[in-house]
Amino acid sequence: MDAELRMIEGKPVLRFERRLRHSPEKVWRVVTEPAEMKHWFPAEVEIDGQKMRFTFPEAAPVDADGGEGELLESDPPKVFAFRWINDVLRFEILPREDGCLLVFTAVVTNKLSVGRDAPGWTTCLDALVAHADGTKFEPPTEWLPRIEHYIAKFGLDEGTDSAAGVLFVRDLVWKPLDEVWQLLTEGTEDAVPTRAAHPGLQPGRVTRSEAPRLLEYEWLRDGEPQGVVRWEFDHVPLQGTTVTLLQENAHGPEALAAWHVHLELFFAATQGEIRCPWPAEREEELTKRYAER
Repeated sequence: MDAELRMIEGKPVLRFERRLRHSPEKVWRVVTEPAEMKHWFPAEVEIDGQKMRFTFPEAAPVDADGGEGELLESDPPKVFAFRWINDVLRFEILPREDGCLLVFTAVVTNKLSVGRDAPGWTTCLDALVAHADGTKFEPPTEWLPRIEHYIAKFGLDEGTDSAAGVLFVRDLVWKPLDEVWQLLTEGTEDAVPTRAAHPGLQPGRVTRSEAPRLLEYEWLRDGEPQGVVRWEFDHVPLQGTTVTLLQENAHGPEALAAWHVHLELFFAATQGEIRCPWPAEREEELTKRYAER
């Protein structure tokens, strides 16, 4: 079953189901015992009473220190729930005639991150099932299509036509700020970098450049400044990197569609995939979609 995203009391909740052909007792051990969890959980888990500690492997794209948590519920072999930093993870094991149904929910703090959380947890649950079955699990090697699937499914790529102008906020996963800045600017210092403007935009002069967090420049119509385009980057340890893009005084489906496409290309580039030429058909498709909203 594909991941579901629900908003409960204002918080984003990812929900997954997996059917297993094993008893609830066996699945309970796989889900709760640290020696078993190491075969499927993304971090090494230590449990000391109610306290929990998480450590990422060296190959992970984040620091080894995965933070602390707290055991919230343990009702063998039915419910296991804990807090991991600010997220709450809950495993419910429901008996069935042919085994059991595992229902996993993750209450997350940042809705933007669910585009990568969903494929990550999907992979973890697939590994859990394989470990319970005693079969070898081969993790996926292509992550970009999987992340893009959920970004689109959950509408995390959509912009808004705000009072200030066209606004987008996008997750850039774990990419370090210096690498994102280099990708955007390509070493350009005193002019608007090619990757900072879409083909339909006429850029003017750079008004602010504060590496690696802020790039702002004028945009022109008939040679006259109409406002600014502002790229802002932020990075929070154990949460990842985000970009906020605003084009002041720009409105309408055409502006939304152009930046939507541009940010799709930029996100793919942050993940190592350079796409060209400009996908005009995709821009037309999005223009129609935004016009119908």
